[in-house]
Amino acid sequence: ARDAALSTLAFPFGGFRPGQRPLAEAVYKAASAGRCLMAQAPTGIGKTMGTLFPLLKAAPTQRLDKVFFLAAKTSGRQMALDALARLADSAPALPLRVLELVARDKSCEHPDKACHGESCPLAQGFYDRLPAARAAALQPLAGSERITLHQAQVRSAALAHQVCPYYLSQELARWADVVVGDYNYYFDMGGLLHGLAQANGWRTALLVDEAHNLVDRGRKMYTAELRPEGLAQARQSASASRYPAVKKALDKVRRAWVALDKQQAAAYAVHEAFPEDLLAALQLCGNTLTDHLAEHPAEPDAALQAFYFDALHLVRMAGLLDAHSLVDVTQPKAPSLPKAARAPGSSTLCIRNLVPAPFLAPRWEAAHTSTLFSATLQPQRYYTDLLGLPEDHLAIDVESPFQAAQLSVQVARHISTRYPDRKASLAPIVALMARQFGDRPGNYLAFFSSYEYLQQAAALLAERHPALPHWSQSRRMLESEQKQFLARFTESSEGIGFAVLGGAFAEGIDLPGRRLIGAFLATLGLPQVNPVNEQVKERMQALFGEGYDYTYLYPGLQKVVQAAGRVIRTPSDEGVVHLMDDRFGRPEVRALLPTWWAQSGR
Repeated sequence: ARDAALSTLAFPFGGFRPGQRPLAEAVYKAASAGRCLMAQAPTGIGKTMGTLFPLLKAAPTQRLDKVFFLAAKTSGRQMALDALARLADSAPALPLRVLELVARDKSCEHPDKACHGESCPLAQGFYDRLPAARAAALQPLAGSERITLHQAQVRSAALAHQVCPYYLSQELARWADVVVGDYNYYFDMGGLLHGLAQANGWRTALLVDEAHNLVDRGRKMYTAELRPEGLAQARQSASASRYPAVKKALDKVRRAWVALDKQQAAAYAVHEAFPEDLLAALQLCGNTLTDHLAEHPAEPDAALQAFYFDALHLVRMAGLLDAHSLVDVTQPKAPSLPKAARAPGSSTLCIRNLVPAPFLAPRWEAAHTSTLFSATLQPQRYYTDLLGLPEDHLAIDVESPFQAAQLSVQVARHISTRYPDRKASLAPIVALMARQFGDRPGNYLAFFSSYEYLQQAAALLAERHPALPHWSQSRRMLESEQKQFLARFTESSEGIGFAVLGGAFAEGIDLPGRRLIGAFLATLGLPQVNPVNEQVKERMQALFGEGYDYTYLYPGLQKVVQAAGRVIRTPSDEGVVHLMDDRFGRPEVRALLPTWWAQSGR
């Protein structure tokens, strides 16, 4: 019934947006050929619907069991859910089961308890009550065949039958046609969706939203780190009187850690391999903690569990160590302290993944078809190399439907935002912003490379132009605070929102029309030059021959293009982007900016 309905599914709008049809055709053809597609398409053309619709249309002929829509951020997942709801509204007879997967910390009802029947009431008798809870969740909405398994609906069904919402949603993955979730549900080493697909022999299709984010996210998934505070908290929990065997194993780790620190004179050091004595101590400790946690399931100890999982991950990654990663040890930030004054055992141990390709490549191969899409997938070789795409993957660069006349791109060559020039840059930056606002009042976003830089510019603007409305992003903003920040951008409001490049407001937000008419970018977005990034540059040079570009230039300019892409969202939008740094005039930088931009410099 599902496949019959999908084969007659009609596009839910009157027509495709400019640029949307070529994208949809490329996705359909890639699915039909069982290939991987890298799709670069401009912001504002409707990439989410332009990828979901053709893939669902291809599902019957390709005998697809599941479609996994994977996103880096909540906003991307919500756009997918909205698009799927629109498709369902246009075809009430479509029996499509759509499941939203959310993180445990957002769905756990008892975060103070262990995930065990002897501790958590929603885990006790879980499998006895699961069939009824699952049946309740899988009831179609009134008047249609549509089954929506969003977070709120799953939670309601779970609590009505006294089972855990988080684990109920994981069980429902077996019954869903489309699953919308974070990257880690498929690409992580223990990714739920990949594991289920392999175990059940599912024929799957992947849609990877804002795929430029997968480089950094992939690196984090396959990086393992141990911090001294984690060991200290675990040792404090495992007192000798309570758990002598655990305390002994943790003490052995501590001694090996201290011995390693005593050998290190520099604040940062790279090792050819993970130190053998410390690795042996961690392996022993992992075995001891495995036995301990099995023997004491009803005694949740967050510190012991956290160290246990961190240690297991590090030991596993040590066994997979190769040119894709490096081992480094970083002493605490205290440059004024001599080596003798640093506390041994206070370093951070890390197996740092630099190239996630070897781990991601098997995941692409496991899917029948995959589409990675984003407005910023240039240069293609950078993403192909780091993401491990199949050699025969397809690529499309969708031509922008926007015209150069819609966006005035100004390069402020008289400004340098290099770190030594930051203080001197504040006055000309603020003057330019105030002049632009005076010429054309409306809503603007101003992006900076750090919170400190942002705060300095905002303070000077408030001092010199007190009547100009402005508001600022703060560190660790809650989702409710992010919504309040965006709510300031209305069709009738005016002012400047200060934000950090690469943060929550630099991509994945939609402010069409008068809600946003311009952006200021006071940075090239280049990663900080530090010992870690210099090691990355060295490894990128050795592996790909483009050390500086792969480490600094490409990641930085990708953030710039994403942020500037907030301004023009529809064919009727008009706006301005000010690139505030002389380096934006360099040929190698200009080559990475969208071809439809018409740039002029002062």
